[in-house]
Amino acid sequence: MGYLVRGLRLWITSPRLMLLGALPALVVGLVFAAALVLFAMNLESIAVWITPFADRWDAPLRAGTRFAAGTALVAVTVLLAVYTFVAVTLVVGDPFYERIWRAVEFRMGDAPADIDEPLWRSAARSIGSGIRLFALAATVGLSLFAMSFIPVVGQTAVPVLGALLGGWFLTLELTGFAFDARGLRLRDRRRMLGARRASTLGFGVLTYLLFLVPFGAIVIMPAAVAGATMLSRDALAPRDAIASTSRSSPATE
Repeated sequence: MGYLVRGLRLWITSPRLMLLGALPALVVGLVFAAALVLFAMNLESIAVWITPFADRWDAPLRAGTRFAAGTALVAVTVLLAVYTFVAVTLVVGDPFYERIWRAVEFRMGDAPADIDEPLWRSAARSIGSGIRLFALAATVGLSLFAMSFIPVVGQTAVPVLGALLGGWFLTLELTGFAFDARGLRLRDRRRMLGARRASTLGFGVLTYLLFLVPFGAIVIMPAAVAGATMLSRDALAPRDAIASTSRSSPATE
């Protein structure tokens, strides 16, 4: 969780840079907030619509089933909304968030050199990673929805699992700048962050929960980019140390 706290400190040391990062989050956040309000207003109708099989059940069983469906819909919608909010905000505010990422890299030293590749190839790789992550998040969301119909367990486990998995997907998305700059792919990101699962989830789940606070995402988004950069560098440290040792070792026959 300390990674996010360190990212929040940039609001004190680099307020102008962080304000630039907050602007895309504000614009996208207003759109997502309107969509979520519309969803909440129609939640009961949607729960009835997806459970037509319960129409002829006794009232207590019908109400319980639709309550479980509504709970699952909220958990799944929040998971997908938070992930897509971050993905869309990163696309809309790419120049701003790249400046935040680059500023953190230079402050910490040994920043990666710019990769010499066409813009279209870099964009295609980022979009491809985003689509794969969204497909995985949607699959997980459907699994959580199915679990919600398990009495008691579904209503307690689904929100917790949603936060844990949402935090994981969130971190995978936010760490894209640092890993892509070093020529690493999504599978490398998953493997290296998975080796530091406790740190990854601590950062991701806290960020995920703070995004649920009204207007919290506007303040947290630029700090999350900075914190994710710090987390990425620590996850990459063993690999960079090995590469540095290999370069400094004399050639032997």
